[in-house]
Amino acid sequence: MKYSGEPLVVLENVNKYFGDLHVLKDIDLAVGRGEVVVVIGPSGGGKSTLCRTINRLETIDSGKITLDGLPLPQEGRALARLRSEVGMVFQSFNLFAHKTILQNVTLGPVKVRKVPKAQAEQEAMALLERVGIASQAGKYPAQLSGGQQQRAAIARALAMRPKLMLFDEPTSALDPEMVAEVLEVMTDLAREGMTMIVVTHEMGFARSAARRVVFMADGQIVEESTPEEFFTEPRTERARDFLSKILRH
Repeated sequence: MKYSGEPLVVLENVNKYFGDLHVLKDIDLAVGRGEVVVVIGPSGGGKSTLCRTINRLETIDSGKITLDGLPLPQEGRALARLRSEVGMVFQSFNLFAHKTILQNVTLGPVKVRKVPKAQAEQEAMALLERVGIASQAGKYPAQLSGGQQQRAAIARALAMRPKLMLFDEPTSALDPEMVAEVLEVMTDLAREGMTMIVVTHEMGFARSAARRVVFMADGQIVEESTPEEFFTEPRTERARDFLSKILRH
């Protein structure tokens, strides 16, 4: 299923090994601008590794990844620039504990993008407003709930004005009642046209926000289709088996 327009991210024949373990096997994937791709599948299937290769937190052993038509840089300044253009939100919030929420969000723009501090703070407050935690700006991460911390992490990634947002199981460490508040922020982002690749176990989000569902297992993309097709008529036995296990609960 191809997406119209020039793709923003393209993976071609990507392979990755951890020692003898072949974690990504000949991955081909193109993500269009403004597209929301949700990657689902059993644990250990390579989903997080796939996410991490796109901003070079993991290097690949063979194949090619391009962002905006350019190959991923190897190191140095160009790599720092790439990382500023690709926002990443992890399972753990990775906020700086000794900095306030506002400082966490302004740090990247001031240090990397050289945005004047006053402007960075103004933009950060607008983002914190957007994710619903402006009133928490002066607090430290430990004073916030998990859901609030994750929303702060999303604001921090957005502060760099990324071309692409990667979410690697952003809700899996959260209590159930906090999951919804984070997914709501992500759904709004999707609606606003942010290009997103989301690794998640949240099938409701996959159904409602994804333009495309990519099902991964054993290091391979087993199938990809619209959420409607995938959830009602999965084409492969592997996907049917996976869905029968998770949708029973």
